[in-house]
Amino acid sequence: MGQGGGQRGGVVPDLGCAVQTGAAECYLFRRPHACLSATVWPLAWHRPRDNSIPAAFCFCVPDVTQIGTRPAGASAVRNARRRRLGDSLSAMSGNRQQPLPGRDPAPSGGVARLRLLSTTDLHMQLTSFDHATGRRGAGPGLARTATLIDRARAQAERDGALCLLFDNGDALQGGALGELAATRPEAPHPMMRAFAHLGYDALGLGNHDFDAGTDWLSNVLAQAPCPVICTNLRGAEGFAPFAVLERAVRVDDRVVILRVGVLSMVPPQTVMWNAHRLSPRVSAEDMLEAARAVLPALADCDVIVALAHSGLGAASPLPGAENAARALSRLSGIDAVIAGHTHECLSRRGGPVAGAPVVMAGANGSHLGVIDLVLRSEGSGRWRRAKAQVAVRAAGPEVPEDPGVVALMEDDNAAAQALMARPVGHTEAPLHSYFTFFAPDRALAIVAAAQAAALSPFLAGRQEAMLPLLSAVAPGRFGARAGPSSYTDIPAGPIALRHLIDLQAFANDLHAVVVTGAQLADWIEHSAGVFHRIQTGSRDAALLDPALPGHDFDVLHGVTYQIDLSRPSRFHPDGRLRKSGGRRVTALHHAGRAVAPDQRFVVALNSFRSAGGGNFAALRGAQRIALPWVPLRDALRDYLAGRLARDPLADAPPPWRFAPMPGTRVCVPTGPGAGTYLDELAGRGVEVGGLDKAGFLRLFVPL
Repeated sequence: MGQGGGQRGGVVPDLGCAVQTGAAECYLFRRPHACLSATVWPLAWHRPRDNSIPAAFCFCVPDVTQIGTRPAGASAVRNARRRRLGDSLSAMSGNRQQPLPGRDPAPSGGVARLRLLSTTDLHMQLTSFDHATGRRGAGPGLARTATLIDRARAQAERDGALCLLFDNGDALQGGALGELAATRPEAPHPMMRAFAHLGYDALGLGNHDFDAGTDWLSNVLAQAPCPVICTNLRGAEGFAPFAVLERAVRVDDRVVILRVGVLSMVPPQTVMWNAHRLSPRVSAEDMLEAARAVLPALADCDVIVALAHSGLGAASPLPGAENAARALSRLSGIDAVIAGHTHECLSRRGGPVAGAPVVMAGANGSHLGVIDLVLRSEGSGRWRRAKAQVAVRAAGPEVPEDPGVVALMEDDNAAAQALMARPVGHTEAPLHSYFTFFAPDRALAIVAAAQAAALSPFLAGRQEAMLPLLSAVAPGRFGARAGPSSYTDIPAGPIALRHLIDLQAFANDLHAVVVTGAQLADWIEHSAGVFHRIQTGSRDAALLDPALPGHDFDVLHGVTYQIDLSRPSRFHPDGRLRKSGGRRVTALHHAGRAVAPDQRFVVALNSFRSAGGGNFAALRGAQRIALPWVPLRDALRDYLAGRLARDPLADAPPPWRFAPMPGTRVCVPTGPGAGTYLDELAGRGVEVGGLDKAGFLRLFVPL
């Protein structure tokens, strides 16, 4: 709990008004989340009837409501946003308004209730609109979560609780709407319009929000309707290291001011993963060290909330850990942690030993995170967290979409559908990822061939052109936490832009490295860690180990090899060598000959892996080949359209298979859509089970 003091927690007058300003209405509500400080962010934006970005805004000061209006022209609106952003960042970076003078503190023993609502990893999934069919579907999205937000707010109002709403990052990348926003940098951003519509109180950032670079990001963040925070990243603009929200909350028969400090963390690896898009001046700190450094600046807050775009992680993580939410929850002064990044659903109540409560609300609007805190006043303006309840509420198909969000996105969805329908190429055979973890995957093979075809011209005339050319690819849509509908499934025939994005889910660039045979073997060993060790003769053990995400299963095209599941994995997920030091990859060959440890290869790969994504130890010493900027989606589009020559990898044999384990069978979950392609498994003895409780189709695969 932040250590309170001074006159904070004072009684404030009732506030409430509605003002008509030309073509727009501006509302100030007597609501628990109303801003009561002139130095932070607007109390309420007006919503113009054409749903454009606001041109008028309101601030609430202790006794007077001020309303400022500006011309509705686009340049005037942008300038207003930038001035507002600059003023607010200055206010939040140290020159914050002091506690309101002349206000009595809350009585000793008084109880205040605070509800923290959160979304995370929305990835531009704003509605359930299916851009392939042009119809609304049963999938998740912020529109469904919005219904849960309204219900949670109404419940908080009935209970006399202050209710705040946060987003925890990775909101700006992904899906058709993300692609649309990238093509219209001057247009109001759909996600920022949705955040304004729903009245978010603060936004954190995630690693994927930096995928398009800081210039693009700062332009988007200038449209934010509330503070944007990133505590552990330096050298970029558009966000503050922390924010202090002053809000009114009812305590017994009076209303007092509660000061809520907010900080936000991204994985420090963000700078490494996006090095090809970020300025060299951008740097990131360890999450725990950054939090410790900023907490003294929030010492006069009553409550401190940490937005951690980070998985749970270890209680005592290594420096620079990617996932550290658990450790953050144990820092003195932090009262609640909102986690993300790993797309899990979790809720931890915390306690004297476990630390502050932690919640993570899945991904793509699948859930709403809820933390309920009971605060008890200790007099002299000090508050203590007396009780915490944590929950994740599912926004399943039974939850209706919020009509306001649906209407807000109607034009954007229509434009995105038209964009996604643009033809880019053709495929003779269906491309899908239903069997990617145990059978040949044509979709991966096409991406591998496209990478090699795009790289070859840049090697011409260079020494590296004399080396064998390989290509490393990993599945992007493979179910798992994204659900049973999250698989690549492209029918034979024309390929549209939506299919291209299905094949390349992230906006990575083409990179290339030179590796030795020894490095190549360890690269494949790390990839093989996605599989559990299987006991010979066992029946129906789970094939996949969730400790290593499926997008770390690199398949090296251009060589052949076997994976012996009876042997232990060689590497930990973080790249450390296991004590056993064993090897499960056997029969590694190139052109029919065993690969020698000192043999050298050129490998085409994506920028995420080249920059260290996935913690592949084998790549840390690899020689990088300098290339011009080539987005992988552009390379794939050119290959599918026939503008790049067909690469020999397109005709290479399947790269890998499992080493035979007679009498052994494993269980592999896949999407129900796999039923269409079961004939591809003919002769392998695969048996089909029913659906599991998560909706995945179970396949029983002999080894």
